[in-house]
Amino acid sequence: MAAQEVQPSETIAKLKSESEALKTKLEEERAKLHDVELHQVAEKVDPLGQFVMKTRRTLKGHGNKVLCMDWCKDKRRIVSSSQDGKVIVWDAFTTNKEHAVTMPCTWVMACAYAPSGCAVACGGLDNKCSVYPLSLDKNENLAAKKKSVAMHTNYLSACSFTNSDMQILTSSGDGTCALWDVESGQLLQSFHGHAADVLCLDLAPSETGNTFVSGGCDKKANVWDMRSGQCIQSFETHESDINSVRYYPSGDAFASGSDDATVGFPRSVSFSLTSVFTLTLAILIITSMAMSLHFYFFCSDLKKIRKNMSMVFLKDRIVHTTVTLHPIIIKHGLHFHF
Repeated sequence: MAAQEVQPSETIAKLKSESEALKTKLEEERAKLHDVELHQVAEKVDPLGQFVMKTRRTLKGHGNKVLCMDWCKDKRRIVSSSQDGKVIVWDAFTTNKEHAVTMPCTWVMACAYAPSGCAVACGGLDNKCSVYPLSLDKNENLAAKKKSVAMHTNYLSACSFTNSDMQILTSSGDGTCALWDVESGQLLQSFHGHAADVLCLDLAPSETGNTFVSGGCDKKANVWDMRSGQCIQSFETHESDINSVRYYPSGDAFASGSDDATVGFPRSVSFSLTSVFTLTLAILIITSMAMSLHFYFFCSDLKKIRKNMSMVFLKDRIVHTTVTLHPIIIKHGLHFHF
């Protein structure tokens, strides 16, 4: 009887062998389907028509660089944070300031609107993520309602509410990302896997599951499972820091922008890099990216898009770019282009 018992070490070895065999088979199946390169497909795409963007609104009020901003889901209000230590909630249509708060530190590098539109979160060199409830009273002292939710051991680089106001995701210069409960301030899950500062993150669309992607100074873009805290995919496609990551609206792929002036387009589903576009414009680094709802526009050959699209040049470096739920409104710094 004892001779028939299977030792745990033998079971593990057998499972590892089966796993390697399945990986090999999966790679073979991928090779069969990988019959064309993305740039070859893009060559057959019809040129895009003339697309001209004009500045419609310029919001003035910050005393230094605008480092981050986020749209409210009502498509009208935005929150912005700046190197001057201020966080401002704007009415983007009228350009009026609805709320303003001065943080206890300069370089407020992250801000986010809650899905309900009833709160904003922000943080930076104070190593914290603070949440401020909003009300209809524009004269209300927001600082009195401040709630410190997250605490890192280094600067806060990015934050994003999940699909509710009750949880918030943060990334930090301490090399970690974390999921927090807003009400209690309790750490729900921590994510360890980056070897240097984490500079950016983006949450996958709710329809695609509980995952998010992060990028950092270790040149890696990691995809995480929020439930287990595990890194389920890791991409090393850049030669320098990754400053921005953005999911496609479909959730099955994302883009990453780096100091090496390249934009990578890994496909999360296929676990492989479909292409890396090297920009030939006079741009030293990619600081920020945004995806339109019509994401196929961004998947076309970039050279064709550039030839058929008017570029908008601003006086200073663009630090942050985002789009509303409306597919044609793009925001550079605090300039709005339609």
